[in-house]
Amino acid sequence: MGKRCDHFERIPRDFYPTPAKAVLPLIPYLGGIRTFAEPCCGDGDLIRHLESHGLRCNYAGDIATGQDALALDSYGVIDSIITNPPYSRDLMHRLIQHFERIAPTWLLLETDWVSTLQATPYLVHCSDIVTIGRVKWFPKSKHGSKDNFGWFRFDARHQGCTVIHRRNQGTGDGDNTINHRTGICEQCRKPYQPQRSTARFCSPACKQQAYRHRLSVTPSVTPAPATSAAIEQADSSELFRYVLHDDVERFEAEGWERLPALDDTHHAEYAVLMRRRIQQRSLIG
Repeated sequence: MGKRCDHFERIPRDFYPTPAKAVLPLIPYLGGIRTFAEPCCGDGDLIRHLESHGLRCNYAGDIATGQDALALDSYGVIDSIITNPPYSRDLMHRLIQHFERIAPTWLLLETDWVSTLQATPYLVHCSDIVTIGRVKWFPKSKHGSKDNFGWFRFDARHQGCTVIHRRNQGTGDGDNTINHRTGICEQCRKPYQPQRSTARFCSPACKQQAYRHRLSVTPSVTPAPATSAAIEQADSSELFRYVLHDDVERFEAEGWERLPALDDTHHAEYAVLMRRRIQQRSLIG
């Protein structure tokens, strides 16, 4: 049975024409986009819907007609890629990585996917999700899908939280009374309301847990204290400390080594994490 509706067999190559009602919630979020590519276009339904709102399709292709979306590294001069991709997970994941490197990409996906572990590495570059609810894929049927869907925006340049936009938000229809922004915490994967667009965690506790997890990747590094004092490693011959930018050269001359900035911390704004290898256990204040 098909994933999208239990009343129908799954269609080969996941060819499900995109209905106009599934496109309408996306239109308010396409500001600044004039041209787009549709590399999984099928019969062109999505293209017609988007062009009816003033956009222009500069590339259209489909595997059924011999155009493999993964075989091209460019789709010409475009502002965005907008498509309803196949839902086979392995292929879908490869398409996400391929598309986001070419141009900012809007994909119509099941919203349940965002709650799976397999989605985690791809959500790092997911900036926005526009929810649209359940979709009626077959116009003449009385049945709709049993899954909720949304438009996911992927961009290889994006680093930060994923903002969730409720369907019909700000359009004067439906649940437009919900106008807050919702993000997904990168640590606990729970929704929350970010205070700024670059926020990545729902609470200081989640931020600290992510910070400690990053540090645990390198066994010789332990979480740095709030002070600038050096850290003594109980079972290693290395010292770590944060050094003000103006003092970095002096510490390098003394044998200290710069380390990459730790993710999700603000230390790099005013200090550099440095390491010094020593011959015996000692503590430098």
